[in-house]
Amino acid sequence: MQLVRLMLRLLMHKLGLREVCPKAKINPVISIPKHAFFKLRNRYLADTLIRFLKSKTPSGCVRIGLTNKDISHTKGNIKDYEIMGLGYRPGSSCIISNYRLDKINLNEQLFKLAVHERGHTQGLSHCSIKPCYMRDAEGKKHKDEETGFYSKSMQYLKSQGWKLN
Repeated sequence: MQLVRLMLRLLMHKLGLREVCPKAKINPVISIPKHAFFKLRNRYLADTLIRFLKSKTPSGCVRIGLTNKDISHTKGNIKDYEIMGLGYRPGSSCIISNYRLDKINLNEQLFKLAVHERGHTQGLSHCSIKPCYMRDAEGKKHKDEETGFYSKSMQYLKSQGWKLN
């Protein structure tokens, strides 16, 4: 749990999540529910984690769950599709994991993943512009190629109170 707490502080203060989302704050660490564990693949089900986080989220707020565990969700016919994060659009919670991120640029990738999933909770869909934070990973690691939000996404997020340049 200490690692997750350190990653949260890093996300908020050093990487600037609070600057992007001024109302962001760090909540106490909570344990992952046992019923979210998918024993067959030794992973946690992201959909179950999001529902759990939603049950702990006050009305009008959004909770970003952060874990260092492997997570997956159902994508089409694939019941256990490995992912880095998941957020519903719109939604009141999302989950991100550093398990699949490269260790070289971990901090930057973690920030980009957090704003990507937070963007989904605001209603944003995936973007076809390759350097956009809202780009669909499509089973690959593109976080080092992403440089920001683009056009309509940026305008919409600014209208929701996000502080973006």
